[in-house]
Amino acid sequence: MSLPRTLGELRRSSFSEERLRTRRVKDELRDNLIARLRQHDDASIFPGIVGYDDTVVPQIVNAILSRHNFILLGLRGQAKSRILRALTTLLDPDMPYLAGCEIRDNPYAPICRRCREEVARLGDAAPISYLTPDHRYVEKLATPDVTIADLIGDIDPIKAARGGHELSSEFTVHYGLLPRANRGIFAINELPDLAGKIQVGLFNIMQEGDVQIKGYPVRLPLDIMLVFTANPEDYTARGKIITPLKDRIGSEIRTHYPITVDHGLSITRQESWTDRNSPARLEVPNYIREIVEQVAFLAREDKKVDKRSGVSQRLPISVLENVVSNAERRALRAGETVAVPRVLDIYSALPSITGKLELEYEGELKGGDNVARELIRMAVGKVYTSHFDGVNVSQIVQWFELGGSLKLDETLDSSAMAQQLANIQGLMEKTGALGLGPSEPDALRASAAEFILEGLYAHRRISRNEEIGFTVGERKREPAAGEREEGRPRPPRRQFN
Repeated sequence: MSLPRTLGELRRSSFSEERLRTRRVKDELRDNLIARLRQHDDASIFPGIVGYDDTVVPQIVNAILSRHNFILLGLRGQAKSRILRALTTLLDPDMPYLAGCEIRDNPYAPICRRCREEVARLGDAAPISYLTPDHRYVEKLATPDVTIADLIGDIDPIKAARGGHELSSEFTVHYGLLPRANRGIFAINELPDLAGKIQVGLFNIMQEGDVQIKGYPVRLPLDIMLVFTANPEDYTARGKIITPLKDRIGSEIRTHYPITVDHGLSITRQESWTDRNSPARLEVPNYIREIVEQVAFLAREDKKVDKRSGVSQRLPISVLENVVSNAERRALRAGETVAVPRVLDIYSALPSITGKLELEYEGELKGGDNVARELIRMAVGKVYTSHFDGVNVSQIVQWFELGGSLKLDETLDSSAMAQQLANIQGLMEKTGALGLGPSEPDALRASAAEFILEGLYAHRRISRNEEIGFTVGERKREPAAGEREEGRPRPPRRQFN
């Protein structure tokens, strides 16, 4: 069914005049939310948002039901902007407005002078256009250089000259972002970065509906849902939310990082670009995903990392993408059909870790690379424990204690690496704890065996030297009496302790 294209057709359509005249955007959001709650369709309110079902989402639902403007307070990488953009799913699919209007005026109750005169002149022949939910969402990143003209508007002398209007006329106004978001949602990210006088203009609109442009009062009772985001540390670091504006924000909602590793894994799996077209089939073992996620969790608790800045959930997403890319590069160079990431590839992803960590003084002294390497080692240790707790690996450790050593190269193809690792007694058999059998591809078996060695290193059962790349072993223990007969060849030295 085609949509009405004139005011007359609109009056005779299903778009109720009384409903459009009295129903404001906050009522629209509330009505559509109520319909979903009645259908127990909570998951579709904020699609793709993981880990907030019992904490953040109920508070946002309450704010919408209360018709509040609200602010999301949280550290970087906590899906604040994504939540605000998801509000459009609660808007009607089509919203009629007077065609050509800069502020998307209500056909039944126009507020700008141009539209009032148009309706008076054309009557039922006034043309109608429609807004989709995406068109009704306007977002602005707050920066210190934002002006009243950017948000509210300014006098346009060219319009005045061309139309022969007085400067005080509404026809000379060039509207800013806020009036152009009329009958929609206006979001401001990093609100404390706005200058105080700009925030004053915001709360004046929220409270009174007044817009003053260059000293000329223009009464615009805008129909807007105002939502904001802010980092709580920015209240003192870069700016603050002025008290009158804060007082007019209905709800202040705190976001947080994933509470459980499973939530973090779900987010990273959803957001990371790992399902990609490639000549080599990509397989990412679960233990690699768990290690990458644990790096972020451990960094948030590490005293060398600035907790006030936070560790963004973008860190594990970027790291996993880098890890997969390194495995893909190795497989392509070796001509392999399967690419499987190894723990060595996580160390190769250091650039995607160090750039996302804000360090305390102690961390700065130690260095970003060293802090990141230590986080990876601890993450490997935790994941190794979850898979191998209680598993007897003494046979592997004994091989190194008897003087064995092995140097692994991240560029080594899977077949050659699997052959090297198979020389270590008992190692390949232990990969069964990860669900692998002898018929699995070499790439998977090599990755699993290397993970076991890294786990033993993380628990200080063996050691490795990283001076010349990834090396396994550096044991300088002399054999005990009777351990090696004269003339008997010594096993190859391994750089593990």
